[in-house]
Amino acid sequence: MVLFEDNHVLALNKPAGWLVQGDRTGDSTLTDWGKAYLKEKYAKPGAVFLHPVHRIDRPVSGVVLFARTDKALGRLTTQFRERKVSKTYLALVLHKPDKPSGELRHFLEKDESRNTVRAYAKSFGDAKEAVLHYTWIGEIGKCHLLEVRPLTGRPHQIRVQLSAMGCPILGDVKYGAEAPLPDASIGLHSRLLELEHPVRLEPVRVEAPLPETDWWNAVEI
Repeated sequence: MVLFEDNHVLALNKPAGWLVQGDRTGDSTLTDWGKAYLKEKYAKPGAVFLHPVHRIDRPVSGVVLFARTDKALGRLTTQFRERKVSKTYLALVLHKPDKPSGELRHFLEKDESRNTVRAYAKSFGDAKEAVLHYTWIGEIGKCHLLEVRPLTGRPHQIRVQLSAMGCPILGDVKYGAEAPLPDASIGLHSRLLELEHPVRLEPVRVEAPLPETDWWNAVEI
């Protein structure tokens, strides 16, 4: 679960199905787990400061970065906002893209009541621009493996943009997959984060191993 840890930063490998932060379900979260881990490891008597710097969707697995101090939180938040953090995902999609690599640029509108996002080709109203780069890696059984590098961090961005390209993600029935996966996950994994350490100002590279499931076990990377 723990991928990187020091006095300022904690990076965890989130299992699919876990929330990063609490919602109306009241289910346990990765943040709760991280706080309990730090409290026990360091025998902290009071409340533990731990704040996620970004989030990934509940059915997605992989790297999530947390700040352990106010200073780290402010500096890491700035890095994400200024797009200085490199994010790499792996996606198992149901169709091969027409082009082996490319850039996707859409304008996204979120329906809060349904917790869904729609992608449009042109800007309008309050729609937010979303940009990602993808590269086709190879065929994995009945799926195709893509490396995805989002430049922006919009809700459901990778899921809705790949679906708009005609390549819905394995198990993602919300965005075009025909059937869910047995564990309610989807074929999307936050593989790698590359950033500058908020205090030491050194490069930090955090990589999450793939989940041990039948669909990911077929991937050799």
